Amino acid sequence: MNASSDHVRIVEVGPRDGLQNERAPLPAEVKIALIDRLSATGLETIEATSFVSPKWVPQLADAAEVYRGIRKVPGVSYPVLVPNLQGYERARAVGAAEVAVFTAASEAFNRRNVNASIDESIERFVPVLERARADGVAVRGYVSTVLGCPYQGEVPVGDVVRVARRLHELGCHEVSLGDTIGVGTPAKARAMLRAVAQEVPMATLAVHFHDTYGQALANILACLEEGVRVVDSAVSGTGGCPYAKGATGNVASEDVVYMLHGMGLHTGVDLDLLVATGAWLAAQLHKETASRVTRARTAA
Repeated sequence: MNASSDHVRIVEVGPRDGLQNERAPLPAEVKIALIDRLSATGLETIEATSFVSPKWVPQLADAAEVYRGIRKVPGVSYPVLVPNLQGYERARAVGAAEVAVFTAASEAFNRRNVNASIDESIERFVPVLERARADGVAVRGYVSTVLGCPYQGEVPVGDVVRVARRLHELGCHEVSLGDTIGVGTPAKARAMLRAVAQEVPMATLAVHFHDTYGQALANILACLEEGVRVVDSAVSGTGGCPYAKGATGNVASEDVVYMLHGMGLHTGVDLDLLVATGAWLAAQLHKETASRVTRARTAA
């Protein structure tokens, strides 16, 4: 490994990025139970929900109820996604202390996703960053389609660098680089991360891979070798992208933790508790878990 730290922070995105694209909607009490179970595993960061308009993401229309209902464990962060100042104000009204904003590296994807250019989408959340700075609220930035777009195909690395640099300059304490449709391969993932890290400090970068082509763990490994130490994942491999045809779920948290522990890296996560949570969530969703580790450990 090229970095001195042997600790990797998992950002659990299942309750937000995972559930928002599951066909079976879950009641608020189940979402609350999910987050409380995840809090008990030792995870440091759990993305709780999204304050996007319920019109666009009906699965998370209960964001305020869920955020109020979860048990806030000391030392655990519960960021929420906000698209604009209105969403930020809704999040703050229920006590959210960390938020996230999102854009894409692909102009075509941004147009289809939020009906705006990249620059226009960033301008929409500049007021969020300004207000958050005044309020002492940390902001995470997401850049999607960093390794490919369902509409334009290849995404120039220079576009990824430009957007990531802009989010960092605006004050995002962390920038997550997302392969939204899961088309990336290790060499491309490594090259993309290396290019971004020339403009944005590696310590402020995270990676977010979907497993559509079965490349997520390999891509994470390549990025770990470059020095990244923050990895997004979703328990039970839930989710996908509602705007990306054929995109399957996020890489499963259980599989990521198993790999990291096997490499001698530390996460602070209890894998047994995480597996139990993944199996429980799959039952709630009435579907088989996408985690290979959970399948192996819960097989009859």
